[in-house]
Amino acid sequence: MKLHAWRWIPNALTLVRIFLIAPFARALLVQEYRLALVIFAVASVTDGLDGYLARRFNWRSRFGALADPLADKALLITAYLVLTYTSVLPLWLFLLVLGRDLLIVGGALVYHYGIGRFDMEPSMPGKLNTLVQIVVILGIITILAGMPVQPVWLNVGIWLVAISAVFSGGHYMVVWGARAWRARQP
Repeated sequence: MKLHAWRWIPNALTLVRIFLIAPFARALLVQEYRLALVIFAVASVTDGLDGYLARRFNWRSRFGALADPLADKALLITAYLVLTYTSVLPLWLFLLVLGRDLLIVGGALVYHYGIGRFDMEPSMPGKLNTLVQIVVILGIITILAGMPVQPVWLNVGIWLVAISAVFSGGHYMVVWGARAWRARQP
């Protein structure tokens, strides 16, 4: 069988990650933190694996380009939403994380319909923000699961997420605002 016949695997892994969101949310809601940790770990592995396979074998698709980051965002937003709902995280942090993502999506839509089509790739501050959000959620769920992690991680993590969200959101505004301004110049 030709290697090309396996090009559906990255998209299947993205779909697995999407299907894991509901069980992950449920595990957090009913405080089954060890199960939530396992689900989050599986989702993280599928994310890394689908990205590796897509790049390594050039198994990229338009579906994957759109669905992969949406699956990541949906998983993270779900984690922040449920942990806010269960009073683990402060409401202001969830609103900041969600607001940043809505700002980026809204800006992309304005650019697309006002300026023209573009392929938005994550910036280095955006990638760093996603990494910080993932590590902080992982640390918080590990604490909640009763594993040996210093509880100070919760407060430090909250501020790391807040700072990186503000910085990366501002970075996207400046970069894409400048691109839009240049594109509109005669």
